[in-house]
Amino acid sequence: MPLKKALVTGGTRGIGFAIAEALLKAGYEVSVTGTDPSGKGPKGSSYFACDFSDLSVMEKFAKEIAEMKWDVLVNNAGINKVGPIPDYNPKDFETIQQVNLTAPFLLCQAVLPGMCQRRYGRIVNITSLFSVVSREGRFAYSASKSGLAGMTRALALEAAKDNVLINCVAPGFIDTDLSQHVLGEKGMQEVALKIPMKRLAKPSEIAAWVRFLVSDENTYMTGQNIVIDGGYTCE
Repeated sequence: MPLKKALVTGGTRGIGFAIAEALLKAGYEVSVTGTDPSGKGPKGSSYFACDFSDLSVMEKFAKEIAEMKWDVLVNNAGINKVGPIPDYNPKDFETIQQVNLTAPFLLCQAVLPGMCQRRYGRIVNITSLFSVVSREGRFAYSASKSGLAGMTRALALEAAKDNVLINCVAPGFIDTDLSQHVLGEKGMQEVALKIPMKRLAKPSEIAAWVRFLVSDENTYMTGQNIVIDGGYTCE
């Protein structure tokens, strides 16, 4: 029996890398995307280079993906820029929506027809706790992630009759190299104190939920935005 094929966007580091690694260990044939032409994902995965911020490049990539058979799609790639709205560059706002929302739309549009025709498919869109709550300066990111959650609910309804299950995972604060670089050790400790569990999540903890959602163990959950944040949004 051939391996199930999974595409994980933004799979060269952080949460995306952990998801790709988890799916490889679970026996999937995994491809990842990144922006670096010489990039790579976990050992055993194949690699596509694509700049999701360029609409014409993204549309071409989506057409290529549509010609392949995919059982699983994980839309993980995303970008962010924090800042007050009076000073915010409209181009930056547009780029965040392009990468975080338009690119997932194009990939869902590319793979869904085949999944529905085969009556099997699993899509997980990685949103964020900022699709549920927000902070000042996060309006562009929150807009994109809230939009992704809304799109997921609608697509789940569209595909449910064909046994294609579509969900979101909304990570809270994650202990990644990027977080450590942006926040620093002191900043990481300050964030951890605001989380009821008093620590940041590990990328592998997010990957475990994604692995379940795309597996055959998930037979009925669809249209959900599952928040994994150590209790942060409960307060």
